[in-house]
Amino acid sequence: MTTNENNGTRPDRRTVVFLGFAMALAGVFAYREFRNTPAPTGDALGVTQAHEMAQEGHLLLIDIRRPEEWRDTGVPEGAHPIDMRRDDFVPALLRLAGADPTRPIGLICARGVRSARLASELTQAGFTNVIDVPAGLLGSSAGAGWLAAGLPVRRHPETEN
Repeated sequence: MTTNENNGTRPDRRTVVFLGFAMALAGVFAYREFRNTPAPTGDALGVTQAHEMAQEGHLLLIDIRRPEEWRDTGVPEGAHPIDMRRDDFVPALLRLAGADPTRPIGLICARGVRSARLASELTQAGFTNVIDVPAGLLGSSAGAGWLAAGLPVRRHPETEN
């Protein structure tokens, strides 16, 4: 029988080994998550350019945030709000795009994280002209957001699409 002579002031060898293993495992999972974050496709627009293109009809701008976010900040003028979590997100997007997967589609969210991920997924699903608006509504490392740029928003519609 072994006794721990440190009276509980220092962890025993098993505890140290277990904690080391747990930290290494956490590091592996963190690395996997970082590695699986989609790389930017390279197709990106600033908020002002996205607004102008949407107003001119050259870009189908989709606000992919949640309804409570639309209620909090409004929806960018010229954007169509479609919650990216909807089961019928892709069919709703295709309806708005006139069943044309080559139509330029801009995605905007709060800070560019969700739009980058969804742009990558839609490209893999066959959409050929998906463009991220990485600054989002609130701003990100990509730049000042829609709101900070003073671009117009409209109140959240109760239903659309």
